[in-house]
Amino acid sequence: MGRAIARRLAERGDSVFLMGLDTEDLARSAADLRERNPNHTDVGYAVCDLEHPESFAPALDAADAALGDFDTVIVTAAMYATQDALEADVELTRRLVTVNYANTVVFCEHARKRLLPRQGRLAVFSSVAGDRGRKPVAIYGSSKGGLSVYLEALDHKFHAQGLSVTCVKPGFVKTGMTAGLKPPPFAGEPEQVATDVIRAIDNRKPMVYTPGIWALVMMVIRSLPRFVMRKIGF
Repeated sequence: MGRAIARRLAERGDSVFLMGLDTEDLARSAADLRERNPNHTDVGYAVCDLEHPESFAPALDAADAALGDFDTVIVTAAMYATQDALEADVELTRRLVTVNYANTVVFCEHARKRLLPRQGRLAVFSSVAGDRGRKPVAIYGSSKGGLSVYLEALDHKFHAQGLSVTCVKPGFVKTGMTAGLKPPPFAGEPEQVATDVIRAIDNRKPMVYTPGIWALVMMVIRSLPRFVMRKIGF
């Protein structure tokens, strides 16, 4: 989904800076984006690993140097594992909840300090899994639920000062993360997500469900009483 968003931004002429885990992969993506940008603007990149907070400030410094003070940060990275795998491996659970909540919040705080004086925009991928405690995603969903609450509070606190915070809540999207899982009938595609997310950022919306059908699905799920949630497997 991050690649799809970057492609859309490059194609419309925006300057883009990439962050990720693998230098070679980042270099390939940067070369692709340069060709997609009508002005052939250079695309910089830096290694940034959500398991290693010491990488956050240097990566953001590199982005500032390349872009001349960026005004938008989009965070798509996260860890995912099935509920069964997490229940079987406490260390995997620790890593996942640390990456998806604690370290993502720390990265966002680094970004916030730069974006606030620029009246910039921060868009962060949470998940519909965080809207309600659900059996199949009990641990993963809790990490995303905490992140959603943080992003909502960030919007409440800094909106009047000009900071735009967008909490992105994807449903099931066909990506490498969901490979091997059975997709539901309304599974989304990365390109559709990219369109929805960029529109939300441009309009400074505080929250967006993507694909849009998930807003209705989760409205129903949030309304179900606890005794029903105990019985169903959703």
